[in-house]
Amino acid sequence: MNFRLIEDQDALKEAGRTLESTTRLALDCEAAGFHRYSDRLCLVQLSTERDIFLFDPLSVDPREILAPLLGDPGIQVVMHGADYDIRLLDRDLGIQVRGLFDTQAAAFLLGAPAVGLAALLEANLGVVLAKEHQRADWAQRPLAPELLAYAAADTQYLLGLADLLQGRLRALGREDWAGEEFRFLEEIRWEEEGADPITRVKGARDLGPRQATALRGVLEWRDRIARERDRAPFRVASDAVLLALVLERPPTLEALASTKGMSSRLAQQHGRELLEELRKVDALPEASLRPYPRGNRNGRGRPTPDEEALADRLRALRTAKAGELGVERGVLLSNAQIAEVVRLRPSTLESLKEVPGMRHWQADLLGDAILPLLL
Repeated sequence: MNFRLIEDQDALKEAGRTLESTTRLALDCEAAGFHRYSDRLCLVQLSTERDIFLFDPLSVDPREILAPLLGDPGIQVVMHGADYDIRLLDRDLGIQVRGLFDTQAAAFLLGAPAVGLAALLEANLGVVLAKEHQRADWAQRPLAPELLAYAAADTQYLLGLADLLQGRLRALGREDWAGEEFRFLEEIRWEEEGADPITRVKGARDLGPRQATALRGVLEWRDRIARERDRAPFRVASDAVLLALVLERPPTLEALASTKGMSSRLAQQHGRELLEELRKVDALPEASLRPYPRGNRNGRGRPTPDEEALADRLRALRTAKAGELGVERGVLLSNAQIAEVVRLRPSTLESLKEVPGMRHWQADLLGDAILPLLL
């Protein structure tokens, strides 16, 4: 497999000339979130029918080449599980993708038993992808030749896979479904996380107000250290360790260092800051504590018994129809979409299509069965 690494202006210009007449390409991205504090974009892999390019955005700015290609709806851009990569391209390069064909989304709509790229390539093309570099540090430089070859393989076979899946979508009359899903994915943009960080910690829901407040403090402590070290926060200390510290409240550095899973070096270097944070929270008056956020995220509280019963009927309908079509029930209609239908109670097919998150193909397919249940 031959590929070109694009890491300077001369190589970038040459790649631009080669790609001038491209009408179809495969795309993938590598980021550094598993190892580094920031999950910054570290590599962009692009394949055509004849060439494979690996753009290094840490060494050269590829926007002048990639933006016109990826933003042209007349150029098909084949990706697999595009959601996160589209967000990275938007945040780090300001690039929006048009002409998308997502092989994972297509596989979901076809009811494939496994929708990971490796599984699809093996089942459909007999290609076995290597797995040993799945958690590589893509921010390191220089990238080893085996890492570059591994990255190139992620796009090498995508165009052929897309051809097969598109043919099956057409045979089942689901091309329009897929097209709508692809257009939906194209509109995704990067959004900074605004949720309370403790809601992402398993077990935090059971904490009292003072413990919840302390957990926010130790999460901020970990975040500061992770940023300074340019390490992923979980590699500094796991969520489970931080939760244990909040529950056990170690009184001394020695007790802190002996907490299961706690690095003794971390305790020695930054333990005093952590213990001080816990002491500050212990001294706060009740009125200053922030409990774990309750209720659902939209602030409307728990559904009524009638709403729960209606949601159950809609889920049963969804499950039966998904079985007929041979797709996962969440693909046909998600629980979040069902919750919105229950909340809004649309009375017509057009108003059903306006429910947040609802695709037109879903409303057309299920509307005749859903609407009578809402009367």
